[in-house]
Amino acid sequence: MRLTQSMCTIAECAPGGDGCPAARPRLVKIAVVGGSGVGKTALVVRFLTRRFIGDYERNAGNLYSRHIQVDGEMVAIQVQDTPGVQIHEHSLDCNEQLNRCIRWADALVIVFSITDYKSYELLSHLYHHIRQLHPGNTVPVVIVANKADLLHIKEVEPQQGLQLANMLGCTFYEVSVSENYNNVFNAFHLLCKEVNKQQTTSTPEKRRTSLIPRPKSPNMQDLKRRFKQALSAKVRTVTSV
Repeated sequence: MRLTQSMCTIAECAPGGDGCPAARPRLVKIAVVGGSGVGKTALVVRFLTRRFIGDYERNAGNLYSRHIQVDGEMVAIQVQDTPGVQIHEHSLDCNEQLNRCIRWADALVIVFSITDYKSYELLSHLYHHIRQLHPGNTVPVVIVANKADLLHIKEVEPQQGLQLANMLGCTFYEVSVSENYNNVFNAFHLLCKEVNKQQTTSTPEKRRTSLIPRPKSPNMQDLKRRFKQALSAKVRTVTSV
Protein backbone atom coordinates (compact mmCIF):
# COMPACT_ATOMS: atom_id res chain seq x y z
CA MET A 1 0.00 0.00 0.00
CA ARG A 2 1.50 3.36 -1.02
CA LEU A 3 0.12 6.65 0.25
CA THR A 4 0.16 9.97 -1.53
CA GLN A 5 2.71 12.14 0.25
CA SER A 6 0.42 15.17 0.51
CA MET A 7 -2.67 14.13 2.44
CA CYS A 8 -5.35 16.62 3.45
CA THR A 9 -8.38 14.44 2.74
CA ILE A 10 -9.64 14.26 6.32
CA ALA A 11 -8.51 17.65 7.54
CA GLU A 12 -11.16 19.33 9.63
CA CYS A 13 -11.10 22.12 7.06
CA ALA A 14 -8.72 23.08 4.29
CA PRO A 15 -6.84 26.40 4.39
CA GLY A 16 -8.87 29.11 2.75
CA GLY A 17 -12.08 27.06 2.92
CA ASP A 18 -15.34 28.15 4.49
CA GLY A 19 -14.83 29.31 8.04
CA CYS A 20 -11.02 29.02 7.80
CA PRO A 21 -8.51 31.85 7.56
CA ALA A 22 -6.73 32.31 4.24
CA ALA A 23 -3.38 33.03 5.91
CA ARG A 24 -0.67 30.41 5.76
CA PRO A 25 -1.14 28.08 8.76
CA ARG A 26 1.52 27.47 11.39
CA LEU A 27 3.75 24.48 10.54
CA VAL A 28 4.37 21.64 13.01
CA LYS A 29 6.92 18.94 12.07
CA ILE A 30 6.63 15.54 13.78
CA ALA A 31 8.93 12.53 13.35
CA VAL A 32 7.80 8.99 14.27
CA VAL A 33 10.61 6.71 15.45
CA GLY A 34 10.90 3.22 16.92
CA GLY A 35 11.96 -0.36 16.28
CA SER A 36 11.15 -2.39 13.18
CA GLY A 37 7.67 -3.86 12.91
CA VAL A 38 6.11 -1.88 15.77
CA GLY A 39 3.51 -0.25 13.53
CA LYS A 40 4.96 3.21 12.87
CA THR A 41 3.59 3.43 9.33
CA ALA A 42 0.22 2.04 10.43
CA LEU A 43 0.11 4.69 13.17
CA VAL A 44 0.86 7.50 10.72
CA VAL A 45 -1.68 6.25 8.19
CA ARG A 46 -4.34 5.85 10.90
CA PHE A 47 -3.80 9.45 12.00
CA LEU A 48 -3.83 10.80 8.45
CA THR A 49 -6.74 8.83 7.02
CA ARG A 50 -8.61 7.32 10.00
CA ARG A 51 -8.18 3.97 8.26
CA PHE A 52 -6.22 0.89 9.28
CA ILE A 53 -4.50 -1.11 6.58
CA GLY A 54 -2.51 -4.02 7.93
CA ASP A 55 -0.07 -4.64 5.08
CA TYR A 56 2.51 -2.08 3.94
CA GLU A 57 5.50 -1.89 1.67
CA ARG A 58 8.87 -1.60 3.34
CA ASN A 59 9.19 1.82 4.97
CA ALA A 60 11.03 4.27 2.72
CA GLY A 61 10.87 7.18 5.16
CA ASN A 62 8.01 9.09 3.53
CA LEU A 63 6.88 12.55 4.55
CA TYR A 64 3.13 13.21 4.80
CA SER A 65 1.00 16.23 5.66
CA ARG A 66 -2.49 17.30 6.74
CA HIS A 67 -4.26 20.22 8.41
CA ILE A 68 -6.11 20.22 11.74
CA GLN A 69 -7.53 22.74 14.17
CA VAL A 70 -5.50 23.24 17.36
CA ASP A 71 -7.01 25.58 19.96
CA GLY A 72 -9.08 27.24 17.25
CA GLU A 73 -6.11 27.79 14.92
CA MET A 74 -5.42 26.01 11.66
CA VAL A 75 -2.14 24.09 11.84
CA ALA A 76 -0.29 22.37 8.99
CA ILE A 77 1.31 19.13 10.19
CA GLN A 78 4.15 17.33 8.46
CA VAL A 79 4.70 13.76 9.69
CA GLN A 80 7.98 12.03 8.90
CA ASP A 81 7.84 8.24 8.91
CA THR A 82 11.24 6.63 9.57
CA PRO A 83 12.84 3.19 9.13
CA GLY A 84 13.11 0.91 12.14
CA VAL A 85 15.95 1.35 14.64
CA GLN A 86 17.96 -1.46 16.21
CA ILE A 87 20.50 -1.79 19.02
CA HIS A 88 23.96 -2.84 17.87
CA GLU A 89 26.50 -3.74 20.54
CA HIS A 90 24.56 -1.93 23.27
CA SER A 91 24.21 1.29 21.24
CA LEU A 92 21.64 2.54 18.77
CA ASP A 93 22.22 1.84 15.10
CA CYS A 94 21.15 5.27 13.81
CA ASN A 95 22.19 6.39 10.34
CA GLU A 96 22.58 10.02 9.35
CA GLN A 97 19.22 10.00 7.57
CA LEU A 98 17.44 9.21 10.83
CA ASN A 99 19.51 11.78 12.70
CA ARG A 100 18.51 14.44 10.16
CA CYS A 101 14.84 13.51 10.64
CA ILE A 102 15.18 13.87 14.41
CA ARG A 103 16.95 17.24 14.14
CA TRP A 104 14.31 18.42 11.64
CA ALA A 105 11.38 17.60 13.92
CA ASP A 106 9.61 19.99 16.27
CA ALA A 107 8.24 16.99 18.20
CA LEU A 108 8.64 13.22 18.21
CA VAL A 109 6.59 10.07 18.71
CA ILE A 110 8.49 7.03 20.01
CA VAL A 111 6.57 3.84 19.21
CA PHE A 112 7.00 0.37 20.67
CA SER A 113 4.90 -2.78 20.48
CA ILE A 114 3.58 -4.58 23.55
CA THR A 115 4.28 -7.82 21.64
CA ASP A 116 8.01 -7.07 21.26
CA TYR A 117 10.09 -6.58 24.39
CA LYS A 118 13.15 -5.53 22.37
CA SER A 119 11.22 -2.58 20.97
CA TYR A 120 10.42 -1.59 24.57
CA GLU A 121 14.13 -1.76 25.46
CA LEU A 122 14.81 0.76 22.70
CA LEU A 123 12.72 3.46 24.39
CA SER A 124 15.22 4.95 26.79
CA HIS A 125 18.05 4.69 24.21
CA LEU A 126 15.96 6.55 21.63
CA TYR A 127 14.83 9.16 24.14
CA HIS A 128 18.39 10.00 25.23
CA HIS A 129 19.54 10.04 21.59
CA ILE A 130 16.80 12.56 20.81
CA ARG A 131 17.91 14.74 23.73
CA GLN A 132 21.50 14.65 22.46
CA LEU A 133 20.37 15.89 19.05
CA HIS A 134 18.05 18.48 20.65
CA PRO A 135 19.99 20.06 23.51
CA GLY A 136 17.87 22.04 25.93
CA ASN A 137 15.20 19.41 26.58
CA THR A 138 12.50 21.51 24.89
CA VAL A 139 11.33 19.17 22.11
CA PRO A 140 8.06 17.43 23.15
CA VAL A 141 8.16 13.62 23.07
CA VAL A 142 5.21 11.22 23.33
CA ILE A 143 5.62 7.48 23.90
CA VAL A 144 3.05 5.23 22.21
CA ALA A 145 2.55 1.54 23.06
CA ASN A 146 0.99 -0.06 19.99
CA LYS A 147 -0.87 -3.35 19.39
CA ALA A 148 -2.79 -3.13 22.67
CA ASP A 149 -5.38 -5.51 21.21
CA LEU A 150 -2.89 -8.42 21.03
CA LEU A 151 -3.00 -9.26 24.74
CA HIS A 152 -2.61 -12.99 24.09
CA ILE A 153 0.96 -12.48 22.80
CA LYS A 154 2.03 -9.45 24.83
CA GLU A 155 5.57 -9.26 26.18
CA VAL A 156 5.29 -5.83 27.83
CA GLU A 157 2.78 -4.93 30.53
CA PRO A 158 1.01 -1.58 30.08
CA GLN A 159 2.30 -0.43 33.46
CA GLN A 160 5.90 -0.88 32.29
CA GLY A 161 5.44 1.58 29.46
CA LEU A 162 3.68 4.07 31.71
CA GLN A 163 6.37 3.87 34.41
CA LEU A 164 9.18 4.39 31.90
CA ALA A 165 7.35 7.31 30.27
CA ASN A 166 6.88 8.94 33.69
CA MET A 167 10.56 8.44 34.48
CA LEU A 168 11.56 10.09 31.19
CA GLY A 169 9.01 12.88 31.61
CA CYS A 170 6.95 11.91 28.55
CA THR A 171 3.21 11.57 27.98
CA PHE A 172 2.17 7.94 27.43
CA TYR A 173 -0.56 6.50 25.21
CA GLU A 174 -1.50 2.85 24.82
CA VAL A 175 -3.20 2.31 21.47
CA SER A 176 -4.50 -0.30 19.15
CA VAL A 177 -3.99 1.21 15.72
CA SER A 178 -6.19 -1.50 14.22
CA GLU A 179 -9.15 -0.92 16.56
CA ASN A 180 -9.14 2.64 17.88
CA TYR A 181 -8.49 6.03 16.31
CA ASN A 182 -9.06 8.34 19.28
CA ASN A 183 -5.80 7.78 21.19
CA VAL A 184 -3.82 7.89 17.94
CA PHE A 185 -5.28 11.30 17.20
CA ASN A 186 -4.82 12.44 20.81
CA ALA A 187 -1.09 11.65 20.74
CA PHE A 188 -0.46 13.78 17.65
CA HIS A 189 -2.88 16.48 18.78
CA LEU A 190 -1.06 16.83 22.11
CA LEU A 191 2.27 17.31 20.35
CA CYS A 192 0.73 19.93 18.07
CA LYS A 193 -0.55 21.84 21.10
CA GLU A 194 2.85 21.70 22.80
CA VAL A 195 4.71 22.89 19.71
CA ASN A 196 2.08 25.54 19.03
CA LYS A 197 2.51 26.83 22.57
CA GLN A 198 6.30 26.95 22.20
CA GLN A 199 6.13 28.73 18.85
CA THR A 200 3.66 31.28 20.21
CA THR A 201 5.74 32.13 23.28
CA SER A 202 9.14 32.18 21.51
CA THR A 203 10.35 35.51 20.14
CA PRO A 204 11.22 36.01 16.45
CA GLU A 205 14.88 36.43 17.47
CA LYS A 206 14.89 33.05 19.19
CA ARG A 207 13.22 31.41 16.23
CA ARG A 208 15.81 32.86 13.85
CA THR A 209 18.76 31.75 15.96
CA SER A 210 17.31 28.24 16.27
CA LEU A 211 17.45 27.76 12.50
CA ILE A 212 20.38 25.65 11.30
CA PRO A 213 21.99 27.47 8.35
CA ARG A 214 22.67 25.43 5.26
CA PRO A 215 26.46 25.04 4.89
CA LYS A 216 27.99 26.39 1.70
CA SER A 217 29.39 23.81 -0.65
CA PRO A 218 33.22 23.69 -0.50
CA ASN A 219 33.24 22.74 -4.19
CA MET A 220 31.18 25.80 -5.15
CA GLN A 221 33.44 28.08 -3.10
CA ASP A 222 36.48 26.60 -4.83
CA LEU A 223 34.91 27.16 -8.25
CA LYS A 224 34.19 30.81 -7.38
CA ARG A 225 37.80 31.29 -6.21
CA ARG A 226 39.18 29.77 -9.41
CA PHE A 227 36.83 31.89 -11.52
CA LYS A 228 38.07 35.09 -9.82
CA GLN A 229 41.67 34.02 -10.33
CA ALA A 230 41.00 33.38 -14.02
CA LEU A 231 39.40 36.82 -14.42
CA SER A 232 42.33 38.52 -12.66
CA ALA A 233 44.83 36.75 -14.91
CA LYS A 234 42.89 37.78 -17.99
CA VAL A 235 42.82 41.44 -16.83
CA ARG A 236 46.57 41.39 -16.21
CA THR A 237 47.20 39.94 -19.69
CA VAL A 238 45.07 42.60 -21.41
CA THR A 239 46.77 45.39 -19.43
CA SER A 240 50.26 44.20 -20.33
CA VAL A 241 49.35 44.12 -24.00
